[in-house]
Amino acid sequence: MEEQLVIVVGAGPSGLATAACLNRLSIPNIVLEREDCIASLWKKKSYDRLHLHLPKQFCELPHMSFPPSFPTYVSRQQFLEYLDEYVSYFKITPMYQRLVEFATYDQKAEKWIVRVRNTNSDETENYSGNFLVVATGENSDPFIPDIDGLKTFTGQVIHSTRYKNGKEYSNKRILVVGSGNSGMEIALDLSNHGAKTSMVVRSPLHILSREMMHLGLVLIKYIRFSMVDKLLVILSKLIYGDLTKYGISRAPDGPFSYKLKHGKYPVVDLGTYKKIKSGEIQVLPGIRRIEGDEVEFENGKFHPFDIIVFATGFKTSTDKWLKEDDYLLYEEGCPRPSFPKHWKGKNGIYCAGLARKGLYGAFFDAQDIANDIKALL
Repeated sequence: MEEQLVIVVGAGPSGLATAACLNRLSIPNIVLEREDCIASLWKKKSYDRLHLHLPKQFCELPHMSFPPSFPTYVSRQQFLEYLDEYVSYFKITPMYQRLVEFATYDQKAEKWIVRVRNTNSDETENYSGNFLVVATGENSDPFIPDIDGLKTFTGQVIHSTRYKNGKEYSNKRILVVGSGNSGMEIALDLSNHGAKTSMVVRSPLHILSREMMHLGLVLIKYIRFSMVDKLLVILSKLIYGDLTKYGISRAPDGPFSYKLKHGKYPVVDLGTYKKIKSGEIQVLPGIRRIEGDEVEFENGKFHPFDIIVFATGFKTSTDKWLKEDDYLLYEEGCPRPSFPKHWKGKNGIYCAGLARKGLYGAFFDAQDIANDIKALL
């Protein structure tokens, strides 16, 4: 059994931020990562045209700003360069290909016991730690819903994590399932590359421009939450008009309230709405069933497709390995404690970046966790 002071699970942005804050305070720690690199979602499972949806000042990690030369909206490649520099500067040394299979708190020893499988050697490793930080991210395991007849589909089925760009899909009939930011941008990319693009929009949502989103994030520091929401809804209605004409319903709560209640980010429009309005991207209701290459929708209509891209998000993996924690996290991976102490559990367990606040939330979680551990030593 290898003894550690702090065990951090996950080498995505949240785990790296936590490790950096711990290192700055000279608190020994190890970072366990199941993949063979840092930020695997960004390095391996993101589409080429991806940029951060928020201005860079809302997306930086603790104690290191983005280079002044970077644009306001940082590209995927630039973000990866920033993370590589971050790891080097703070001397973070993740242990790769370490799949955490089991973690529990030993009441007698007053330590966390973590069993890990080295997926490179297939050997089992055991660690004990005074503190455990869950930093596996909101986006852990790709999720594809169980749809009647999906296995009979004669075309290609992929999750958005396998989509890179639309170059190979020109003139293909493609259905994008999911209307979050990834789904909207993938639909736009496909249409730009000449694909015959349709997308499923089932749930209510908010569409905001980059400028509206930026304005909201600035105003929320100075005026009431509800007032910011009302202003953004007014602006969205002025710019985008009646969304129901195009098969989209606007969420009943304001953009930020809806995010807190349901965990769904506003759609930051990069050109998709214009293509929906022009008919270049067809909006369809929920799927009822699939048979061969035909998809039946909830309005009773059938449409044939060559490819279905599921931009349907992720499921957390935490519930598979974290045992005997009935205080910090729900099964779906969200914190049980309310803001602003959502990051702290009992017996030395913490979570970073799981409060549905993106990189901006991870920035504060990491510092709070490191400072709390320092105070307890």
